[in-house]
Amino acid sequence: MVEPENKIFLSLKIATVLIMFFVLYGSLFVAPEAGGFLSTSRIIFYHVPMAWVAVLAFLVSAVNSILYLKNKNMKYDINSVSSAQLGFIFSIVATVTGSIWAKMEWHSFWNWDPRETSILILLLIYAAYFSLRSAIENEEQRARLSAVYSIIAFVTVPFLVFVVPRVIDTLHPQNPVFETEADKKMTPSIRLVFFTSIVAFSMIYAWILNLKISLEKISRQIFDWGE
Repeated sequence: MVEPENKIFLSLKIATVLIMFFVLYGSLFVAPEAGGFLSTSRIIFYHVPMAWVAVLAFLVSAVNSILYLKNKNMKYDINSVSSAQLGFIFSIVATVTGSIWAKMEWHSFWNWDPRETSILILLLIYAAYFSLRSAIENEEQRARLSAVYSIIAFVTVPFLVFVVPRVIDTLHPQNPVFETEADKKMTPSIRLVFFTSIVAFSMIYAWILNLKISLEKISRQIFDWGE
């Protein structure tokens, strides 16, 4: 007999898969091409949601870091590092999809555009976070210092993701990428697919985060048993 909690997660998994199938279909056959970018604009339905999930993951990591410093409960450290790892992965994937688009539009995978540079700096900041964790053996000290670093690191996220690209001239397209040539605004079909994609990738993040936390708990138990 399936536990009620497992039924909920199973339902969420099925819903995630179905919604993602709609996004795949909608991005190819429902949403029209954005004005000025033709078919390359369709990558926005994946690139932007991935960047959004990366920010969400880093926020969840910072919140759990605050909770750890307040309660000294190791589950919050597990939640924090698990979410930070996913944020790092989604940042890399967002960078890769952006580079693919840049190659098609700018004829170069990397142009040191402000948005490209800011995401690279963000990746380096969180790479240092993982290096810090790997350098400290004591579990409580690692959790405490990592929590402080995670909170400070997240302070840079809004600045690097939202502020820098808007105060410095950039080749990166702004909101008009969602405009069609016909009416110069986001059509209902583009809006539907875009926001559905954000929901889908957020659900994928929650799904993977739940698995990651479970694996992290198991690995720590195995490590404790081996001591």
